[in-house]
Amino acid sequence: MDAFNLYYGGRAHAGRSGVAGWRWLDIRALASTLAGEHSTLWPLARVDLVTYCTARISSRDNAAGHRDQDVYLKALVATNSVDHIEYGYYTSKVKTRPMAVPDRKKRPVLIHPAWPVMVKNGAQVNDPDATFMVSVADREEKGSDVNVATHLLIDVFDRKIDAAIVISNDSDLALPIRQARLRVPVGTVHPGTNYVAGALSGDASDGVGNHWWRQLTSQDYQAHQLPDPAGGYRRPSGW
Repeated sequence: MDAFNLYYGGRAHAGRSGVAGWRWLDIRALASTLAGEHSTLWPLARVDLVTYCTARISSRDNAAGHRDQDVYLKALVATNSVDHIEYGYYTSKVKTRPMAVPDRKKRPVLIHPAWPVMVKNGAQVNDPDATFMVSVADREEKGSDVNVATHLLIDVFDRKIDAAIVISNDSDLALPIRQARLRVPVGTVHPGTNYVAGALSGDASDGVGNHWWRQLTSQDYQAHQLPDPAGGYRRPSGW
């Protein structure tokens, strides 16, 4: 489970209005439902091991987010919704990038000068092809994709599992997932609303076969919520 991929997928399903009722997610219940839906391919399958890969939000940068996440992580452990949490980390830095806006496919389109804001070059001539550069504070989560890949391959190579469900749409996982499919059946689950990453596609008969693909819906999130309270921990407000 790539926790941040899952979170942003859920947020995309919730829409701009920020609908509540999806963040307090019961990971094991969701995984069990996904496995049960494919009982024809995976008869008598049960979820034995749930590994949740995330990073702790900084209390300095986001005190409320840190507090809510901490409650959720404790609830996951207290209710046995996950068996193991693997932590990555955040990096904070200042980055300089050209200013841009997204096109219809969310690809960057650079912004160039136009009246009433114009830029002159060294010869004091208007330069409509100039590029605006901006410095921005950047916080980047690191390690979750590597941790997902590492645990997947360790569990497969050590024969801890007979099949795997990978919940992520991160194309960086293409190689480890392909390697896993050579050895065990793999269910690949896209948490969000956009297109499934082409690098994660394949054929159900690849390797050992019996693979499947699934994209989550808003109902999947809402139907698999922890109780409130869960293991003595209350759902944060707005969740």
